[in-house]
Amino acid sequence: MSLVLYDAPRCPYCARVRILLAEKGVELEVVEIDLSDRPAWLYEKNPTGRVPVLEEDGRPLPESAVIMEFLEERYPDPALLPPDPADRAAVRLLIFRDDDLTDPYYALRRGEDGAAEELDTVLGRFDTMLAGRPYLGGAEYGLADIALVPWFLRARDMLGVDLDRFPSLSDWLARLEERPAIAAEAGIVAAL
Repeated sequence: MSLVLYDAPRCPYCARVRILLAEKGVELEVVEIDLSDRPAWLYEKNPTGRVPVLEEDGRPLPESAVIMEFLEERYPDPALLPPDPADRAAVRLLIFRDDDLTDPYYALRRGEDGAAEELDTVLGRFDTMLAGRPYLGGAEYGLADIALVPWFLRARDMLGVDLDRFPSLSDWLARLEERPAIAAEAGIVAAL
């Protein structure tokens, strides 16, 4: 089986796929895409021209959330979704609603008025959620953490957002950065 990831280091959607692949120990070929000069052939793999695209045996699969589900099914060990169907649904809902986090993040990145306050509100909600559990999906590290951590790393390291104001969120991020896959992603972010 031949696996290729069309990737861009600065892209948080690619980051979630990179982290998941590292957690699963999947070996593959990586083709880096310059987002400021996308090759025409990329649109054959994804009509939107966006990355990531994961290609298995010549079959391209775009959209990071879909790729994550595919990888969880294709490589079930270690399991990164909870065993209980209701808990799995809650994790999927967090991922499905990622724009609750990403919209204010991108608004701040664009320098929009009120964006910092909006992001702070969202960070406060995550802080409250994490005050009651160690990981976004509950008791165990998993897909929700992987899906959302790229924006927290970028907010802290690229936009200078002070996450220490949110102690449960900050503790969660520190726990995640002890994992080699997340530490590697933090290194990529630091180099951007």
